[in-house]
Amino acid sequence: MNRILFSFPLLLCFAFVVLISCDEETKALPEEVESPVVVVEPDMRYGYDFNQYDHKQLKIKRGDTFGAILERNGIDYPQVYEILQVIKGKVNVRKLQIGKPYTLLFSKDSVPTPKAFIYHPDALGYSVIQLRDSIFGEQVNKPIRTVELEATGVIQSSLYETMQNSGYNNMLTYFMADVYAWTIDFTRLDKGDRFKVIYTEKFVDDSISVGIEKIKAAYFEHRGKGLYAYEFETDSIKGIVDYFDNNAKNLRRAFLKAPVKFSRISSRYNLKRRIAYYGRVKPHRGTDYAAPVGTPIMATANGRVTKASYTRGNGNYVKIRHNNTYSTQYLHMKRRKVKVGQYVKQGDVIGWVGMTGNTSGPHVCYRFWKNGRQVDPFKQKLPEAKPISKELKTRFFEHIKETEQQLNCLSFAEEKTPLLAMN
Repeated sequence: MNRILFSFPLLLCFAFVVLISCDEETKALPEEVESPVVVVEPDMRYGYDFNQYDHKQLKIKRGDTFGAILERNGIDYPQVYEILQVIKGKVNVRKLQIGKPYTLLFSKDSVPTPKAFIYHPDALGYSVIQLRDSIFGEQVNKPIRTVELEATGVIQSSLYETMQNSGYNNMLTYFMADVYAWTIDFTRLDKGDRFKVIYTEKFVDDSISVGIEKIKAAYFEHRGKGLYAYEFETDSIKGIVDYFDNNAKNLRRAFLKAPVKFSRISSRYNLKRRIAYYGRVKPHRGTDYAAPVGTPIMATANGRVTKASYTRGNGNYVKIRHNNTYSTQYLHMKRRKVKVGQYVKQGDVIGWVGMTGNTSGPHVCYRFWKNGRQVDPFKQKLPEAKPISKELKTRFFEHIKETEQQLNCLSFAEEKTPLLAMN
């Protein structure tokens, strides 16, 4: 009996210790913490969430075709043919340019298969072709933003170097040379000559320039003499735009400054020029204006068509006799629009820029005759253009009022970057 009484208190103590121990263990258990939910932001490009795909970024190589690229990546020819039939007339993949980038999207399966082909021929847009699950193709053009900019500078060596050192678009040099082609020889500038210009430039993706659109107004001071230039449309039907000084005097002469609008001179009249096509020195008795294929070519002055033909060297060409003194010729046309004997007026379209004949790129070679001899039109003292009518002159002064004030307010301090004038 004594042995039983003795064991009972021991059991109570043991139970108390166990309870305390369990309580301590319960307190020691950490609280359950919920795992944070990771939200992955979509990586949207070209209409696809790149997080959902594997992708390759490659460049077109010599011999690459759309079909060959797809076959290398697991799409058989019957499927390629089906894709080509669906996208026909929507996306052109027949002429892939060597060196241009393209992107392939692949499904994240155990056996990855191509989902989309994205081709980037230039900065202006891209082509998207979905290869699986509802095949389609589309050409996407990026929105273009036109910005008005201002530029000023003082010539140290050449106009081109001044533009480059100041951070301006190099093409601004060609546009300036075009505006003042009949009045300033930009190959003979003096140190200290200075300029200021208001122009518009086109951008995509906010920062990638796709070219200068036009010069709105400019002032160039050469050898102490200042010359203003203001853009003004003289013929709204034909879209003829000329440049006039602050007294409404046309900067051009009786001939248009160029046979194509908004182009650049890629090669001038030069009797000692080395022609890449021939690989040797060969006189170049024309002025080349680079422009895209299909750009309209205009007659630079009134006259009658004396030749409209084709030769191996000239390609498709047209020659116009303007009077007893002057004739002009237009080479390498894609197609002619006029016939022999036809009378044309200044600004009439006589053909379109092409690459026919001996040429390495799309342009029109403009040739100029004076008294039966080919000459450099920029070195001729040509008759001035007819003055604009009183009505047009009144509109001109009203047109340039605000621009003139804006131009005069610009200083000649050399800027390192273009000044944003207006979006």
